[in-house]
Amino acid sequence: MNKNKVLSLLGLCQRANRLVSGEDMSLAVIKKKQAKLVFLANDAGVNTSKRIRDKSTSYDVHVIDLFSTDELSGAIGKSNRKVLVVKDQGFANKMIELLK
Repeated sequence: MNKNKVLSLLGLCQRANRLVSGEDMSLAVIKKKQAKLVFLANDAGVNTSKRIRDKSTSYDVHVIDLFSTDELSGAIGKSNRKVLVVKDQGFANKMIELLK
């Protein structure tokens, strides 16, 4: 498992405009069936975690919760981000491969 490479890929994904951050925007992307992979901070609140996990499960999107809020926020250069959604299948596949 290579967490640093995944965080670097998140930054690249952000610059390529293939990433959505924030709870409300993420839920909207999941509902539109554009989400390929969801990153949920392992220190996110109970309500946020439940809402994101339930929506991801119902739309069959994989959720990864290996990173903290600080790690996710630092990777994309924005503060206090608890939910990130990857919209590109290529990025999602590479990240899943790196985490195995």
